[in-house]
Amino acid sequence: MAIRKELGEFLLENNLITRSQLNEARRIQRETGQRLGRVLVSLGHVREQDIVNALEFHLGIARVSLYDLAPDSDLVRIVPETLARRYKAVAVKKEGNKLTVAMADPLNIMALDDLRAATGCEIVPVLADEAEIDTVLDNLLSMSELFAGTNGEEEDTTVLEMGRFDLDDLPETAVEAAPVVRAVNSIIQQAVKSRASDVHLEPQEKSLRVRLRVDGFLRDIMSIPRRFHAPMISRIKIMAEMDIAERRVPQDGRVRVRVGGKEVDLRVSTLPTIFGEKAVIRLLDKSQMLLRLEDLGFNDELLAGYRSLIRRPYGMILVTGPTGSGKTTTLYATLNAINTVEKNIITIEDPVEYVLPGINQIQINPKAGLTFASGLRSILRQDPDVVMVGEIRDSETADIAIRAATTGHLVFSTLHTNDAAGTVGRLLDMGMEPFLVASSVVGVMAQRLVRVVCPHCKTAYELPPGAPERAFLGVPAGENLTLFKGSGCSFCNRTGYHGRVAVHELMTVTGKIRDAILGKASADDFQAIAKAQGMRNLRDDAQGKVLAGITTFEELMRVAYLEENEGKPPAAGEE
Repeated sequence: MAIRKELGEFLLENNLITRSQLNEARRIQRETGQRLGRVLVSLGHVREQDIVNALEFHLGIARVSLYDLAPDSDLVRIVPETLARRYKAVAVKKEGNKLTVAMADPLNIMALDDLRAATGCEIVPVLADEAEIDTVLDNLLSMSELFAGTNGEEEDTTVLEMGRFDLDDLPETAVEAAPVVRAVNSIIQQAVKSRASDVHLEPQEKSLRVRLRVDGFLRDIMSIPRRFHAPMISRIKIMAEMDIAERRVPQDGRVRVRVGGKEVDLRVSTLPTIFGEKAVIRLLDKSQMLLRLEDLGFNDELLAGYRSLIRRPYGMILVTGPTGSGKTTTLYATLNAINTVEKNIITIEDPVEYVLPGINQIQINPKAGLTFASGLRSILRQDPDVVMVGEIRDSETADIAIRAATTGHLVFSTLHTNDAAGTVGRLLDMGMEPFLVASSVVGVMAQRLVRVVCPHCKTAYELPPGAPERAFLGVPAGENLTLFKGSGCSFCNRTGYHGRVAVHELMTVTGKIRDAILGKASADDFQAIAKAQGMRNLRDDAQGKVLAGITTFEELMRVAYLEENEGKPPAAGEE
C-alpha cells in the first residue's frame, strides 16, 4: 500500500515543524540533493527520533533494525542497486507478490512507484536507519555489474584526466565510457566505507581476485574476469604515477583521492607474479586517525605510567610490536600529547603517514641519500627537543638515536620485537654497548591489536564451572563468569567483530633493570624483574578486556598469548 503523503507535509500537519522551517529545508534540499528528513534534522528543526515516533504512531509504519534482520544478498538484489542507493532502500522480506522494503524515507511517493515498477511487486515500506541501509548495501552488493555488457576488449584507461582524483565528482561521460575506471573507483570507495586498511588485487589463472583487509583479516569481496586484470592494474599505476610499461619489476607509488568528502592517501605497491602483476593498496584515512592517547585502549594505570614517561626531558622510549600493530598511531598520539609551542619536535619517517600540525616531519629518500641514519644526523643539528625516528632498522640508526637520547633529547622510535622484555636484547644484538642502552632507554611499550566485539550483535554467555578458559582467565570455578561474543550481523559483515583496540604492556627501566642490562641478562630475566615490579604484560591486559566484554577469549588466544610456564593454552571446549 503506497502512502500518498510527503514527509514535510506530514511533519507540518503533526506540528513537528513550521511552514518556514519546511520551506528552508526544501530550499537546502534542492541545492544539495539530500533527503528532506536529513536536512531537517541537520538544521535542528526536528529530532530523528521524533520523526520515527510520529511515523510509527500516526501511520503505523514499523521501524526495523537491518542488523537484526540480516537480509541475504539474493533478497537485497531484488531492488536494482541504482534505485537502492538513490532511495536508500533495502528489500528485507518477500511473500508472494508483496515485497517489504526498509527505507530511510518511507513516505517518498516517487520512490515507492519506482520500486514497484522495477520489481513488479506490491511494496510494503518499513522504516530503517540510513546508516544501516548504507552498511547493508556496501556489504552485500558486489561491483560485478560494472563489467556487465562489455565486449571483452581491454579499455583505454588513459583517456580520463582526473586531476586530484576526486572520486566523488567523476564526470558522467567518463564513467559511461570507462568501466575499468569506474571499477577501480568503486573498489576504493567500498574499501573506505568498509574501514579497510589494504586492498589486494591478485591475478589468478582465470580471474582477478579482490580482497579487503578489515580489522586485520582479509576477506574476498569479488572475482573479476581475467581480461580486466591488465587494464585495472594500468589504471592504478596511472593514478599513482608509476610506469605502466614496466611489468617485470616491483614498483611503488602514492596518490591522494577524495572519497565521501574526505581525503584518503593511497600507497600502491605492485609485484610481478606468475599470473601477472599483483597490486596492494594501503589506505591511510586521516579521518580515522586517533590522535588522543585516551582513545587508544590504555587502562588507567598504564596510561598514567606512560604519560609520566613521555614528560621526561630526555631519554629513549620505544614502541614495539609486529607490522600492523598500531605503533605509528601510538607515536602520533604521543607527539600530539606533548606538542607545545615551546618544543621543537622533528620526525623522520618512511613514509610520512599523517601530517601533524606544528611538527616538522621528514620523509626518507634513499635514492637521494636521505636515510634514517643520515637524516637523524642532520636533525640533531636543528636544535630539536623531541625526535621521532619511524623505525630503528640498523645498528647505525640505533647508535645515533641512543647517543641523542643520552645528550639531552627525548627520542621516540619503534622496533619489531615480540614483547617489551625482548627489546633490550635486540638492541644489544645490534651491537649497542650495554652502558649506552642502560643510560638511554627509559621505557619500552609493546602492543598488539585485538578485534572488538560488534556492538549490534553482542551476546553474553556463561562459562560452566569446569571450563578450561576459567583457569586461563584466573576465575575460580565457584564464581560466575560471563563473557561476550558477536553472533554476526550485517553491520559487522557477519564476523562478530567491528573495529580494533590495542592491548599493551609497559616496561619502565628502573635501577634493577639497568643493572640487568649491564649484566647482559636474558629476556626472561627482564620479564621477571618487570613483573615483580608490577608490570601488566600483554596477556594480562588482554584478559582484562575479555572480562570487560570488549573483546573475546578467542582474540586473547590469537593475539596476546605468551607461552610462559603454564604449558600450552587450552582450546575452547577442551576438558
